[in-house]
Amino acid sequence: MVKDPQPDAETARLATGVPDDWKPGDKGKFYNVTCPGEPLKGGLTYSATGPNAAAVDPAQLAQEAVKKMTLLGPEIGITPKPGGKGVVGMPVYLWDTKSAETYGPQSKSASAGAVTVTATARVTKIVWTMGDGNTVTCTTAGTPYKAAYGKQPSPDCGHRYEQPSSAQSSGKYHVTATSTWTIDWQGGGQTGQLTEIRNSAVDVTVAEVQVLNN
Repeated sequence: MVKDPQPDAETARLATGVPDDWKPGDKGKFYNVTCPGEPLKGGLTYSATGPNAAAVDPAQLAQEAVKKMTLLGPEIGITPKPGGKGVVGMPVYLWDTKSAETYGPQSKSASAGAVTVTATARVTKIVWTMGDGNTVTCTTAGTPYKAAYGKQPSPDCGHRYEQPSSAQSSGKYHVTATSTWTIDWQGGGQTGQLTEIRNSAVDVTVAEVQVLNN
């Protein structure tokens, strides 16, 4: 473990591994070394290059890099809007607002000794569970609805409800969006891929046309 703070010059010269020509400011760090089961061994040790790079696990550093990220579930965009009322048979648009926290990409790095691993995360698919027994899998963030689109269906991520939500116990369809974050990492002469899952949910009301006209 890196000693923090680093020792003063007088203490540093007593450490194991300090070269005769060492002086404050030289490249390298002092470490507190412990030997489990052998309390008389170990102690303050100097290394010009840091811990043995062979002992550093790049995959573990990738996990540490991911912990630095903010990976959220989708910020759901949907027609009808929650709190509004949709119509049976009308196109439903589904989309994510596509921020770095909800869709990516975002990158973080983690280091140990001379090894640095950089991980980059992005959403590769969103599975929408529509609450009526159907699911929609989208490999894009979806297209935000505009009034100019009228009754045109979404070009890349949409649905149609065939029954009103009044049949549900809550009177609404519970819509869940589950995003798959794919995280590619590289460093320490290795590459790899990790996956994280996040989800968000909203409730929407869908009614028959005649109900809306009452």
